[in-house]
Amino acid sequence: MAPYGYRIVNAKAVIDESEAEKVKMLYCEFLATGSMRNAAMKVGIDKVHSVIGRILKNKVYLGTDYYPQIIDDALFSAVQELRERNVRNQNRIHEYKTVEKAEIGSFHIGIVDKKYDDPYKQAEYAYGLIEENINE
Repeated sequence: MAPYGYRIVNAKAVIDESEAEKVKMLYCEFLATGSMRNAAMKVGIDKVHSVIGRILKNKVYLGTDYYPQIIDDALFSAVQELRERNVRNQNRIHEYKTVEKAEIGSFHIGIVDKKYDDPYKQAEYAYGLIEENINE
């Protein structure tokens, strides 16, 4: 499925003018209001919050070899800066503390190094490090 604002015609991505105009307006409204949901409602994009967020951070709107450009670099950059500022202001970025050993119930695990790029192999490795606390 093509990103919002595009259609695939004869195996080529083309701009869907009405949706592309809404994408442009969404970027501009988000800059004006600072609210993804309010901006989307105002321009008539009826999508859930996560989809709106993906539209606002999708670099494909800058243009690729396959997708024509809908958003210019300056507008895209301004939106990314505002999104980052919103995340920080809403305290959604947390510093994680490194611990030598985590205890959960009667189990513990030490530091898990990244050994595999494959997430399934990495998870298998990490689960193998979990040990049960045995009270003697």
